[in-house]
Amino acid sequence: MGTPEFALEGLERLTAEAEVAAVITRPDRPAGRGRRPVPPPVKVRAEELGLRVLQPAKLSSPEFLTAAGELKPELFVVSAYGRFIPAALLELAGHGGINLHPSLLPRYRGAAPIQWALINGEEETGVSVISVAERMDAGDIWAQKTVRIAPEDNAATLSRKLAREGGQLLAEVVARMKTGEITPRPQDEKLATLAPRLTREDGRIDWSRPAGEIVNRIRGLHPWPGTFTTLPGRRGRNLKILAAGAVGMEGGRPGEILRAEGGELVAAAGEGAVRIRELQLEGKRPLPAGKFLRGCRLAPGDLLGAPSADNDA
Repeated sequence: MGTPEFALEGLERLTAEAEVAAVITRPDRPAGRGRRPVPPPVKVRAEELGLRVLQPAKLSSPEFLTAAGELKPELFVVSAYGRFIPAALLELAGHGGINLHPSLLPRYRGAAPIQWALINGEEETGVSVISVAERMDAGDIWAQKTVRIAPEDNAATLSRKLAREGGQLLAEVVARMKTGEITPRPQDEKLATLAPRLTREDGRIDWSRPAGEIVNRIRGLHPWPGTFTTLPGRRGRNLKILAAGAVGMEGGRPGEILRAEGGELVAAAGEGAVRIRELQLEGKRPLPAGKFLRGCRLAPGDLLGAPSADNDA
């Protein structure tokens, strides 16, 4: 059971380790200007592998439960399916279900564990294979693997790392479950932390924060929902910050441009400063800082993130 690209590695590994009776994924969704139905990545790959694909609108519908029961499943394997798995479905399998979660549980339970690990400046995270439980990400742990977070990682690159390691771990757990040489252990509830769902407003840069915190948020929210600020003056357009690094420059108000020449764009933070490496003006294509400055005039003293009235004063 899975939907996005994150689940593909697990699907690939499982087809080599076990008999996949069927792949359950979300329904096709309309996308693009024509709003034509687009299949989830898991469906595309499953069909390439010649596997049966089920796309129920509701996992609890009698029609789907009947179809799933006819498969006589032994185990449900879940990876980024995107919906709550009802008990009525899990009861159809003798071994219930296991789920791949991209964190070292019980840390970062919730919808955005990869993003929050980066936002919080973690130097390592990992993947956990747990039993599917009624409470979110609270099931017993079958296995875990630690993954180092590189300074240049963002949510996209870290997701790929975790998908790769997680797919391998899923296959290992299934193999060891078949031989009975693995047993799960309960999570320590006292160590549980949350990784709540993110919104677009979470991406608004607060330049009063330390530079390191701002950069971590840029890493954690790229590519979605993305971080943004406002340009000086009356332009009324948001500026997306796609990549940046913290530097030790001091001086200036938070958000004030300290340097805008020679390919460098540096803005003051509450502590230190942020060197912006890649950015995107609303409605335009992404550009490195040097090219952006050739087409958009910014100068030391200009203020990012301030209301238009403040910039025009």
